Amino acid sequence: MEAPFTIFIVEDDPWYGQLLHYHLSLNPEDTVQLWTSGQECLDNMHLRPDVVTIDFSLPDISGDKLLARLRQRWPEIPVIVISAQSKIATAVQLLKAGAAEYLVKDDNTKDLLWNAIQKLRETSSLREQVKRLEDQLQNKYDFSKILKGHSPAIEGLFGLMEKAAQTPVNVSITGETGTGKELVAKAIHMKSGRHKKPFVAVNMAAIPAELLESELFGHEKGAFTSAVARKIGKFEEANGGTLFLDEIGDLNPAIQSKLLRVLQERELQRVGGNERIKLDVRLITATHKSLSEEVRTNNFREDLYYRIIGLPLVLPPLRERGSDVLFLAKHFVDEFCREYQKPPLSLTKAAQDKLQAYNYPGNVRELKTIIELAAVLSNGHEIEAADIVFAPAGREAGFLDSEKTLREYTRTIVRHYLTKYQDNVPLVAQKLDVGKSTIYKMIQDGEI
Repeated sequence: MEAPFTIFIVEDDPWYGQLLHYHLSLNPEDTVQLWTSGQECLDNMHLRPDVVTIDFSLPDISGDKLLARLRQRWPEIPVIVISAQSKIATAVQLLKAGAAEYLVKDDNTKDLLWNAIQKLRETSSLREQVKRLEDQLQNKYDFSKILKGHSPAIEGLFGLMEKAAQTPVNVSITGETGTGKELVAKAIHMKSGRHKKPFVAVNMAAIPAELLESELFGHEKGAFTSAVARKIGKFEEANGGTLFLDEIGDLNPAIQSKLLRVLQERELQRVGGNERIKLDVRLITATHKSLSEEVRTNNFREDLYYRIIGLPLVLPPLRERGSDVLFLAKHFVDEFCREYQKPPLSLTKAAQDKLQAYNYPGNVRELKTIIELAAVLSNGHEIEAADIVFAPAGREAGFLDSEKTLREYTRTIVRHYLTKYQDNVPLVAQKLDVGKSTIYKMIQDGEI
């Protein structure tokens, strides 16, 4: 069904104006208004027409001047000029000035005008569809839909992500494997002013060192033996948009220096080339390592560190997100049942307790896998504790990963439980079987 249009006809010849009015009114969905002067048209522009047709020769203002005023005040409204003049130079001049169409008055004008308005209607419909899709895409990357949860750590992260999206500053994301670093980077890009430009992701650890320079900066034909054609690098692909460099902590020193130069000069040269290519790229980096520690041990350049650090975002591991474990588990259960058209499933109390007691070295990604397997293994309408199967890929992250004093371990354990149970001191004291006063004193003394 065609969308209704409001059409303005500006024509001082009463007979010709009525002819166009009658012809365009054959579509009962449209509203057609006839004005006999340019000023009358301008006085009624508050009615927000979808298209305006103007006679080139009006009694009070010439067609080119009326076109200029309409384009200046209402540039989004297309204007069709109808004229008795058949000079090509006049038509070219008006089209350059912004007229959507130029029609010469003759026996075919009313049909040509009808067709021109139909094309504008289709264009308007496509524009609306694009806007709806953009709105849906923006909504898809709403931060609260990317990172599910209500823990203080996640709520605080949303605020920082919003600031990152509103500014062009570089962003560095730190987090364990499975915490969603690339999802966060893409969400920031999609909420930023660069969302219509490319988002290019590169996993630095997955590319052999000898190919990395060419992958990032491109190369010219003949730059090396296998360079049989010019290659555009990831920086050029992302020009105008966002480049996401994942696992940047694994970058070898030789490439670090070249990356620093590109970021400082905002331009690059392809391998084997002499042309300097200007860049406008927003950089987001991610790593599971501590870059400051890598700098301290001389594995990462200090000057590059300060160039890329920008706004640092730390993604909390799942074990520090308290009740988010159950919130996410329910989300993954519902998602699984919806996707595979299974009856709704719930988690028994024993299953919930088992989920909360686990450490999740693989973080959210691991939880999703655990829940999907549990949904497959379950019988009936509930997931039992026996359906929850943990199969960590390697050694779990835990409290014994480094040597500490007993007091340091105590502080780490208490801090972990306070984070998990959202600073509920009585509950933490109960879980650890210690007095509440012990925990309060540690807080008062600044130990935790």
